[in-house]
Amino acid sequence: MSYLINGEAGSSHLLMGNEAIVRGALEGGVSVATGYPGTPSSEIVESLAGVAKERNLYVEWSVNEKVALEVAAAASFAGLRSMCVMKQNGVNVTSDFLLHLASSGTRGGMVLVSCDDPGALSSVNEGESRLFAKMVEIPLLEPGDFQEAKDITKWAFELSEEIRNLVMIRSVTRMSHASGNVRYGKLPDGKAHAQFDFHGSLLDQEKGPMISMVVSAAELQHGPQQEKLRKAAGIFEECPFNTYNGPERPELLIVTSSACNLYSREAIKALNLEKKAGVLKLATTWPLPRNVIKRHFALTDRIMIVEEVLPTLEENIKVLAAEMAPEIGIKTFYGKRSGHIPSVGEMNPDLVIGALSSVLGLKRKSMPEAFAGKARKLAETVVPKREMTFCPGCPHRASYWSIHNAIEMDNRKGFVCGDIGCYTLGMLPCGFSTLKTVHSMGSGSGIASGFGKLTQFGMDQPVVAVCGDSLFFLAAMHAMAIAVLQTSPFSLVSLDNSGTAMTGFQAHPGIAANAMGEEMPALDIAEICRAMGARVEKADPFDLEGTRKALNEMMEHREGAKVLILQQACALSPQRKGRKSYEMEIDEEMCLGEECGCNRICTRIFGCPGIVWNREKGVSTIDELICTGCGVCADICPQGAIKRREAE
Repeated sequence: MSYLINGEAGSSHLLMGNEAIVRGALEGGVSVATGYPGTPSSEIVESLAGVAKERNLYVEWSVNEKVALEVAAAASFAGLRSMCVMKQNGVNVTSDFLLHLASSGTRGGMVLVSCDDPGALSSVNEGESRLFAKMVEIPLLEPGDFQEAKDITKWAFELSEEIRNLVMIRSVTRMSHASGNVRYGKLPDGKAHAQFDFHGSLLDQEKGPMISMVVSAAELQHGPQQEKLRKAAGIFEECPFNTYNGPERPELLIVTSSACNLYSREAIKALNLEKKAGVLKLATTWPLPRNVIKRHFALTDRIMIVEEVLPTLEENIKVLAAEMAPEIGIKTFYGKRSGHIPSVGEMNPDLVIGALSSVLGLKRKSMPEAFAGKARKLAETVVPKREMTFCPGCPHRASYWSIHNAIEMDNRKGFVCGDIGCYTLGMLPCGFSTLKTVHSMGSGSGIASGFGKLTQFGMDQPVVAVCGDSLFFLAAMHAMAIAVLQTSPFSLVSLDNSGTAMTGFQAHPGIAANAMGEEMPALDIAEICRAMGARVEKADPFDLEGTRKALNEMMEHREGAKVLILQQACALSPQRKGRKSYEMEIDEEMCLGEECGCNRICTRIFGCPGIVWNREKGVSTIDELICTGCGVCADICPQGAIKRREAE
């Protein structure tokens, strides 16, 4: 039995932030959980899937975030408590339905969890999801520590049912992936029953149809929607998760939320400012609790807002402060607008220490430049430089080798439009700098389709797009549908590595299992594309010459959309991990190294970490510890010095 459900009420457990959210959802009586994998949010759905049978849950990895929110909404409409989970980029994907859902409202408690990634540690951007809560007019909660991550999640379901609308929880990477002690509450015993009532009047949210905005009568739903937000604001005034720690009349008041609460408290302790500075930690960051803020702002004239990434909290607070100025006076604010807090990247205690020192005129600096310079120099001399690269035996390296060579042999200045996944590394030297556009998930196919229709303006460059198997279902298949309809002459290369590899091999429609491990019929990408009317071919990316020829033939065929599916499992996948197809070795007598006309193409260009340059011997060698035995390197050596034999 999982430790997430095995523990008495009152017992304390060390949990990762995402696990604390899961425990809170379980204590809150969640019945349905959906999402789309994306770091730093993935562990929430995975952990819920792990206890689905014991707790009678339905857990789904949806085809994309919009569908995930729709599935969770259905559960709420039927009176169940549901949760939808995604990373910050996913909120953009679901925003269309999110806007309408906030208008129609919900029935059973429904929580949207967005895990943002300040610093873009595992993302292509550090986009803000908090702005969506304000835009669609729903409450926003931000836990300030790991215990709150559990408690606020449980409370969010209760809040949702009280105001009859969706509630949003925002976590960040350091809250989701760090760990802390969490005291368990009681798990509910009751069994949920689903029933969708729809026989009431059009605007009866309890018994009538669940619909979004009534056409030409916005006041009939938008007005009540805003009343729900005002009700939430009133509840927030008594929220136990809004806390203050510090002197009765602080010289400086820090207003903060989320992980920045921990950074601020650590900074105050490091500078011994407990008697000068106080921390107002807000868990309810939209709408803001007006009276709570008014009460604390009356205690001081100087206020610093500490948050990640944009000055969202700062700007909302300043609006309130301006409205309350006749009662509490004019305040001086420090934060991102003043330049004391950065608007890019993660916060940390050191940055807060620097801001506090500047505002309070302290001599201590967060990190002296001399020390920082020495640290950088030491890092450069002691820590070896390692460029980002594909794993040993990754099929994407072989795929990009063939794609790059096919485009070069075509000699018409062709290019590749990329997408989001492990294969985004194709824009770097490890992918032979093959990708020339990279944007959102699925945009590679859409952009390539657009390029393909520019022939009427004289464009004659072959256009190729790449996408993974999971991403094909998320977005690329939609671009393929319009490309076939409009006869856009581009080639889509589906890099099918048998799972959502970048985030942990979560299930998708092309896998014969769901999030809970139950067997399901898998959808065939090739058959879907053929049904659309595209020409489809398959190849093994480890067959370099066969892959290159197939792509060259597709680029020569200038009519309509084509699909080349390159199927080879990820080297870390269950079906390949620990299994070698070949035992690899290098004949040192044949290897000419730097004297070869290839000038070490295996280690200098191909760059698989499983091949290492031996400076002393002047030859390449195989690192048997990490070599996966894919055998591809044998085909790129012009001397034939790299040998492969069938693994036993």
